[in-house]
Amino acid sequence: MERMGKSFIDYFKRADKLLWLIMLAISAYSLLLLRTVPSPAGKRSWFATHLLAMLIGYIGAWFITLIDYRDISNLWYLIAGFCIFLIIYTHFFGIAVENSGGISAKAWIKIPALGTFQPSELIKIGFIITFSKHLSVLKERGLLERLPHVVLLALHALIPVAVVFQLQGDAGSAAIFFCMFLAMSFGAGVQLRYFVALFAAMVAAFPLVWEHVLDDYQRDRFTIFLHPETDPTGKGLQQLQGKISIGSGQLWGRGLFSPDSRVQKGSVPVQQSDYIFSVAGEQLGFIGCALIIVLLFLLLLRTIHVARHATEPLGSCICFGFFGMIASQMAFNLGMCLNLFPVMGVTLPFFSAGGSSAACLYFGFGLVQCVAMHKINMDIVKIHS
Repeated sequence: MERMGKSFIDYFKRADKLLWLIMLAISAYSLLLLRTVPSPAGKRSWFATHLLAMLIGYIGAWFITLIDYRDISNLWYLIAGFCIFLIIYTHFFGIAVENSGGISAKAWIKIPALGTFQPSELIKIGFIITFSKHLSVLKERGLLERLPHVVLLALHALIPVAVVFQLQGDAGSAAIFFCMFLAMSFGAGVQLRYFVALFAAMVAAFPLVWEHVLDDYQRDRFTIFLHPETDPTGKGLQQLQGKISIGSGQLWGRGLFSPDSRVQKGSVPVQQSDYIFSVAGEQLGFIGCALIIVLLFLLLLRTIHVARHATEPLGSCICFGFFGMIASQMAFNLGMCLNLFPVMGVTLPFFSAGGSSAACLYFGFGLVQCVAMHKINMDIVKIHS
């Protein structure tokens, strides 16, 4: 018992306690919001599903923190192989889920007793590890400025982007992978000229992508999002109703669990997931919405703090990968809810209901906490060198 107590005290001393506090505050707030959303008839409530995913996520995050992140990254080839297996399995045996944000998106697999699971969420965590390893090796060898190696980095990132977009039809996840690639590459020190060249190529290729890559429903989303009122019962329904709910809360909101609220009536489609921000807006008003943004910004700032204090490039890259994932999902989701971006099926990190998404986000948090806890003592390194 005494040994267990000492182990716990040692763990507590090494952990980034502020990061844990921020994460616990986010978890509590997300559960409160989902507790107010009506449960689907005959199925497990959104609150219960999210709580289960959260518990799995926290256990996984705790387990990850017990292992040195350098040891985890050394298994990059096994992680990459497992991700490839998930991609192949989903392609042949996956299922499409309606109202998931990606029409005809074959991006889920069936797990007995648990329901559906979206492998791309777990692949994001695998990508953080494998791409961080790739970047850190190049940086340590002084190869990060050479064009051939930068091209190889881009090809590494192109694999998950192309697979989830073309094979699974999940444009939202493809956009998140691309943003993670940008954040990690920038954080590692890839030169600015390569980013300029990349964006110039993207601008030049946009007409071809619009005509030959995007499906009709994806083009419709781009053309409708600025004026959803032109099709209030069809393509513009979700964004229009979401905007109404957010605005109806005004400063302080209309209160939690109100029986005649738009939340209880289910006025906003997929309000438990993509549009959980509208639940906060109606019930807790501007204050409730601002609290979501503040908590997520604090998480991002603390992640950058851990990245800056990492003792080697690998740890820093892992943190930037998590930062890119959370920041891009936050930006895209809030943009959808505020009619700044088209609907993309991107969830609000840690707040939206969703078993696979929620659990895997906590795994990413575990990686950041792992970097904070397993630092190299640079003084010892200098003595031995």
